[in-house]
Amino acid sequence: MQVLVRDNNVEQALRVLKKKLQREGVFREMKARRSYEKPSERRTREKAEAIRRARKAARKQAQREGLIPAPKRVERPARAPRPALA
Repeated sequence: MQVLVRDNNVEQALRVLKKKLQREGVFREMKARRSYEKPSERRTREKAEAIRRARKAARKQAQREGLIPAPKRVERPARAPRPALA
């Protein structure tokens, strides 16, 4: 994984890196590996995750086919531009 640092802005690069790690599920994996998980608990968790994914996929498919309405989009006000650092 690679993050570019622009104009010596390390804080911005760290934010980008944390967001990438979050999307990849690294933090979730670290939390799960802090303690031992019994194989039966692991199977139960993985089965529940698979069911959740399947339900989400079925819901998305039904929305695409028009069987159920899509969720309402929330209109957010435009953010003000950040002031330039001197």
